[in-house]
This record gives sequence, C-alpha cells and structure tokens, in this order.
Amino acid sequence: MSGKKVGKVLKLFISKSGTSKRFDKSSIALDKYGVREDKFYNKDAQRSVLLSSYASYDLVKTYGIEMPFGYLGENILIDYNPYALEIGTHIKIGDTILEISQNCTICNHLAILDVKIPTLLKNDRGIFTKVIKEGEIKIDDAVYIL
Repeated sequence: MSGKKVGKVLKLFISKSGTSKRFDKSSIALDKYGVREDKFYNKDAQRSVLLSSYASYDLVKTYGIEMPFGYLGENILIDYNPYALEIGTHIKIGDTILEISQNCTICNHLAILDVKIPTLLKNDRGIFTKVIKEGEIKIDDAVYIL
C-alpha cells in the first residue's frame, strides 16, 4: 500500500487516569480500541486517537502565546497540517493505518493558559482518528496520505 509522504511524527503523548499531565513517549502502540496505556483507551473508537499539527502551535505562537507540546491533548503531533483532509481519509504512520473520523472540537479548558486559545484554534486543534490497522508509531516515523 503506497501513498504520498507528507511529513513525520514530531512528538507522541499519552494521558493517564487521575492526572491531567501528559506523558511524552518515544513510541505508542495502537489497536482497534485506540492508544494502549492511554486513559481514553477503549472509550470511543471514533475518537480513539487525536492527531494534531505543529501548525496549531505555530499559529498560537504568532499571537505571543507559548503553548507546550501536548497541551492540545494530542496523542500524535506531526509536522503536516491534516485539518483540511476529508473524513474517511486514511493516514499511514509507521505500520499503523488511521482513518479520519471527525474534527476535534475545541475545549474550554484550553483557555486556562490563555483565553484567546479556544478562539484561535476553533478549527485547528486537531482531528480524531480511528485505528484501521494496528501497530506501533515512533517519533520520526513518516506520515503518508493513502
């Protein structure tokens, strides 16, 4: 299965129950229930993996706001902006295939850092994906649109 290479993985994160802290990972394992070890694992297959773009962080930075990576709640941060891709589009990262299932809605908790963030990122926070082919994703893995 080939596709168009569009970027690479910059950072990987998981959330753990009982804390709002994000944990950096060098790799994550995914199956049909989402990201293993993540507190949202096996909660909602349509929203099991959050994919965000460096462009979101860059946009906020142009307004003088320093936002730490992981702040958007993403599992995967890439250097390609996928927000204009259609629902149903398949993305290959590592040996995993993800399908865009819906745009990520903005959460008011993002305003904790700065009240402008929810407005700035209204349509640019991230996209939810579901796992089509399970596997592992590592930092620096190439991102392909299939």
